[in-house]
Amino acid sequence: MEQKNKPKDNKLKNLLNFIKSRNIIKSIFSFLEEDIKLKLTIYNIKLQYIFNIDIDYIKKKSGRIKNIEKNGHGKEYSLNTNKLIFEGKYLNGKRHGKGKEYYENGYLKFKGEYLNENIKYGKGYNLNGNLILKIEKNGKGKEYYSNGKIQFDGEYINGRRWNGKGYNNIGIFQFQIINGEGKGREYDYFGALEFEGEYKNGIRHGFGVEYNYNGEILFQGKYLKGKRHGEGKAYYHDGKLLFEGEYKYGKRNGKGKEYYENGILSFEGEYKDGEKNGYGKEYGKDCTRLFEGKYKDGKRNGKGREFHKEGLLVFEGEYYNGERHGKGKIYFSDGKIFFDGEYLNGRIWNGKGYNNKGLLKFEIKEGKGKVIEYNFYGEKIFEVKYLNGERNGVGKEYYKNGKILFKGKYLNGVRNGDGKEFYENGKILFEGEYKEGTRNGYGKEYNQIGELIHRGGYHNGQRNENTYFTSYPSIPIFPNVNESDSEESEDSD
Repeated sequence: MEQKNKPKDNKLKNLLNFIKSRNIIKSIFSFLEEDIKLKLTIYNIKLQYIFNIDIDYIKKKSGRIKNIEKNGHGKEYSLNTNKLIFEGKYLNGKRHGKGKEYYENGYLKFKGEYLNENIKYGKGYNLNGNLILKIEKNGKGKEYYSNGKIQFDGEYINGRRWNGKGYNNIGIFQFQIINGEGKGREYDYFGALEFEGEYKNGIRHGFGVEYNYNGEILFQGKYLKGKRHGEGKAYYHDGKLLFEGEYKYGKRNGKGKEYYENGILSFEGEYKDGEKNGYGKEYGKDCTRLFEGKYKDGKRNGKGREFHKEGLLVFEGEYYNGERHGKGKIYFSDGKIFFDGEYLNGRIWNGKGYNNKGLLKFEIKEGKGKVIEYNFYGEKIFEVKYLNGERNGVGKEYYKNGKILFKGKYLNGVRNGDGKEFYENGKILFEGEYKEGTRNGYGKEYNQIGELIHRGGYHNGQRNENTYFTSYPSIPIFPNVNESDSEESEDSD
């Protein structure tokens, strides 16, 4: 019997060892990860093909997904619930012709005709089915508030208010439009003021002010054909200034400035099509200059310079898509060069590094080499192997006084694998396993006189009392790491 069961026992042991090695877990999750990636890729391709729009367009349409051709019949669905919210005709991608709008519960919201995305004529209803809007084809019409009071009573042309009077939600006269011109006001369905300003041809044209739901100013400036155009100011929802500058057909275009919520200038420069484009400067919340240089489509592109909080130059070189890319130099606080070479997608790739005395300390080729890193003041902080322009392999971190802070393994720029941390007096603080930069796995902690104070599992840098080990594994730390290693820096800078 024992001989017959022995092969099964061996198979069971092999299976347990395989599971313990975590290869089975890795294999399962690797498969799932690749499967998910594949499905997401196919899904994204389908979305791109079906909707033929980008995320910026979705944002502009405030949560509408369009499943349409540029011309002809089409439908729109809610981004949140996928419910039908519009069906009708389009011309050049805009609602144009007969159509219907729906609330997300399926109730009819509007039925009529559109012209270039604007209502031309028709009837609108609230969630209870009550009439709140009635516009006759190039004729008389009325708009209503939720309490049944009239918001506007007059004549329309091509869906625009042309002649008539406007009232607030308690029936008090507010403005009059004559032949599509005059000063007017717009309210939401519940009577909150959304806009007040000048009109021409029935749309915003001239100076105007937009308000948020709290009654705070959201924007004030000039309009042209219904869109922000010319000098203007935009505000946070608490009324603090967010942006001031030039607009063109609804987008930031020309010179402008952005501000933090505390009122400190965050950026000044040039814009195009709503994005930073051209020369500009970035600032920190403490008013210090962080960067100056060229932008394209909202990101750093071209030549630029970075600055330390003290206002001194840290880096100058080339950028692409917001990252250092191309030739570049890093400087110490005294203006001496730390690194002179080339970058690839934000990583140092080819070049030479120096200490603050001007002595050559390392050379890196195609992202590979042993690199010594210094802080802005010339103090050594890392000594580590690089691969693909990042910390990969065995390395050391240092305190400012030159004592070793950490020695261990790195992967993709962060601590990953076995390692040791040290106190400044050279005693071991921690030894164990790391993952993605923090303590993860089994480890031991010590006090400053070398006494063991904890051993066990860690998760995301914290002790994990729910992790149990049937036996305490030995930590395979590097043979040349010991307390004497940590007493002195190996570099005699």
